[in-house]
Amino acid sequence: MVLGGTELRTPVFMPVATSASLKGLWPDDLDSLGYRIVLSNTYHLYVRPGIPRIRQAGGLHRFMAWDGAILTDSGGFQVFSLATLRKVEEGGVRFRSHLDGAPLLFTPAGVVASQLGLGSDILMPLDVCTEAAAGRGEAERAAELTYRWAAASRAEWLAARDSAADGRQVGSLFGIVQGHFHADLRRRSADQLGSLDLPGYAVGGLSVGESRARFLEFLALSVQLLPADRPRYVMGVGSPDYAIEAVAAGADMFDCVYPTRVARNARALTLSGPLSLRTAGAGASDEPIESACGCRVCRRFSRGYLRHLFNQREIMAAVLTTYHNLAFMARLMEDTRAAIGNGTFAAFRRRFLADYLREDDHG
Repeated sequence: MVLGGTELRTPVFMPVATSASLKGLWPDDLDSLGYRIVLSNTYHLYVRPGIPRIRQAGGLHRFMAWDGAILTDSGGFQVFSLATLRKVEEGGVRFRSHLDGAPLLFTPAGVVASQLGLGSDILMPLDVCTEAAAGRGEAERAAELTYRWAAASRAEWLAARDSAADGRQVGSLFGIVQGHFHADLRRRSADQLGSLDLPGYAVGGLSVGESRARFLEFLALSVQLLPADRPRYVMGVGSPDYAIEAVAAGADMFDCVYPTRVARNARALTLSGPLSLRTAGAGASDEPIESACGCRVCRRFSRGYLRHLFNQREIMAAVLTTYHNLAFMARLMEDTRAAIGNGTFAAFRRRFLADYLREDDHG
């Protein structure tokens, strides 16, 4: 289907299992909801329990008892946001662990090797993340270094693929387009990375504190710069409204901690916007989170009960709300794919955003 010149494909939302676990849920829960791919974080797994330990356990799939696909990000964003005393060099980035201050060095080849050790299905290269307030010069240097690191990552990945024995499969390496909020830098980055002929491509550096208008502008621009015959992945985007906008821009894949993080903070996703389960109104309600949902949480538990659990700081409060929020996202993706298939996505998008973003939300 084509919408405003944008070809829509079959979008997939990836839940985030940062440290080889999606907080509060069994792998079977994700499978029952229809999820077949999750995202885990190379940096967090590198510092604890360590890549050798996971390799010893038979790889990340076996370690976390997940038989679906796994995308591992490079850990670059965490290095730039969590770690201290960073020093970016041509060959990589030196920093100190956020756990114990131990000095570490991440290189493009090393990050690929770590992900190969994990047995990842999709590998993301080390890239340079810039802050929202970065100037043009910094953004240009970051994009150029990201490209050179991607080329070095590709060399390591190709060497591993070519030397794989006994039919062992090597995961697919994606490229990451950077360029901050400069259209020409985004175009240059996409052109450079496209020359590497990688199996898939991603958009980085969005949803980092910019306005909604700027996000939408550079989302549409960046996705359309990616090769149309490869998977197109928008990194770190996954609130329901931003997910729908990513689909409209032509993205195939996106991830975000948003649905699970807000669940642990007593906010449930509904078609009318996020619902606070801490309000007095929720406490007095015997209604489910959302009558139209049909997930096993909505079939059995009331808003009032969930508010009680949160007030008592019961673990089940986060477990149940997390399950509902991921059920909501799974249903949203199913409805989105159906709308694309029957040619009604434009109307579906307008209706969904009008309801979800209305000002009289649940507080």
